[in-house]
Amino acid sequence: MRILMLSPYPPYPPRGGGALRIYHLLRALADRHPVTLLSFAPDEAAAAAMQPLRDLADLRIVIGPPVRSLRQRAVTTLFSPLPDMALRNASQSYTIALSKLLAAERFDVVLAESIEMAPYLLRARSSGARAMLDEFNAEYLLQRRAALNDLRRAPHPKALIGGGYSLIQWFKLAAFERHVLQTIDRALVVSAEDEAALRRLAPRARLRLVPNGVDCCHFTPLAVPPANDLVFAGTLDYRPNVDAALWFAREVLPLIRLQHPELRFRLIGRRPHPALRALHDDQTVIVTGEVEDTRPALAAAAAVVIPMRIGGGSRLKLLEALAMAAPVVSTAMGAEGIPGLRNGEHLLLADTPAEMAAAVARLVTDRPFAQRLGHAGRAFVCAGYDWAQIAPKLEAALQE
Repeated sequence: MRILMLSPYPPYPPRGGGALRIYHLLRALADRHPVTLLSFAPDEAAAAAMQPLRDLADLRIVIGPPVRSLRQRAVTTLFSPLPDMALRNASQSYTIALSKLLAAERFDVVLAESIEMAPYLLRARSSGARAMLDEFNAEYLLQRRAALNDLRRAPHPKALIGGGYSLIQWFKLAAFERHVLQTIDRALVVSAEDEAALRRLAPRARLRLVPNGVDCCHFTPLAVPPANDLVFAGTLDYRPNVDAALWFAREVLPLIRLQHPELRFRLIGRRPHPALRALHDDQTVIVTGEVEDTRPALAAAAAVVIPMRIGGGSRLKLLEALAMAAPVVSTAMGAEGIPGLRNGEHLLLADTPAEMAAAVARLVTDRPFAQRLGHAGRAFVCAGYDWAQIAPKLEAALQE
C-alpha cells in the first residue's frame, strides 16, 4: 500500500513520547510499504536533523506551524467551536503541500499522527484514500482530568484559570473527537482505557489497539555507578508532566528527605517549564533539561518516579524505565494503559504522598528487592511491548 503519514513535529531524533511513537510506526510501515512523510519542522535546523528519515520514506518538510499568541488562543477559546488542538497546527503552507501531494500521487491510506492533524486528515479523505488517525490519548478525557484536578485546588487563581481553560477544552474536544471518529475509516488507540473512553463518545467508531512500545535492544541495563537520584524523565513543558513534577517536589520529596536527606529529585527532558526551573537549587532538585541519552540516568537512579495525576494513553517513559531494569514507583494513573503490570512484582504503585515516600524508602533501603523488581519489570515489557511485537498489530489495522 502507498501510505501518507502526517506528522505534527519531527519524529527524528526520536525523543519525547509522540516523536518516539511516530518514528517506530514509520519504521514498521516502511519495512513493508512505500511511505511518504509530510512533517512540520519548527526551523531549518530541525529540518536538517530529520535527514536520516530519507532512508525510510519520501520525506517532505514544511517549516512551521506559525506560532499562535496567547491573545489568539484566548480569542479562539472563547469564540471558536473548535478545540485548541484542532487549531494548533493550522498552516497555509502545510495545506498547500498536502493538496499538491494528493493531486500528484495516489495514496491508499493517509495516517494522521495525533488529533492535532485531524483537520488535515479530514481534508485528505476527500481524495479517496482511507483515513486513519493515530490517537495518542483520548484527548477529551485528558482535559477532563486536568479540569477536575485544577478546580479541586480552587480558589487558587492559577488553578481557576487552568481549570476553566481545561473545562472549555474538555467539551470542545469531546465534540470534535466524536465528529472525527464518526467520519474517518479507522482510529488507532494506545490502551484499552482510551478505547473504552472513545467508544463512549462514538459507539460505532472503528478502533484498533496498537499500544506504545520500547526498543529493548536499545534500552538495556547498564553497569554504571549508582546515584542518589530520584529520576523523572519526560517532556517538561507538557502539562501532565509539569503537574506531576511539581506535586512530587512539593508534597512527596520533603517526606522522603526526612529519612533520606541524601536523595535528590532529578528532572530530565526538553523545554523545562518556568515553574520547574524555579525548583532547581542544585542540591535537592536538579533540573537537568534535555540530554542526548537518558539511559545512564535511568540505570543509575535510586528509583525512577512517575507521579502522574493527569493524563491518558500509556507511558513511554514507564516502558523505557522498566526496560532499563530500573526500580519504578508510579501512581496508578502513571501505570495506566499497560495491563498485566503488578504492584510489588514489576513496580511499586502509590497514590498519596505518604505512600509514595514509603515506596521510595523501601527501594532505597532494600536494594536486593529493588533489583528483583527491576529485572521482573524488564522481563515483562520485553515479552510483550517491544516495538517488534507492536508492528504486526499496526499491519493488521492497515489490512482491515
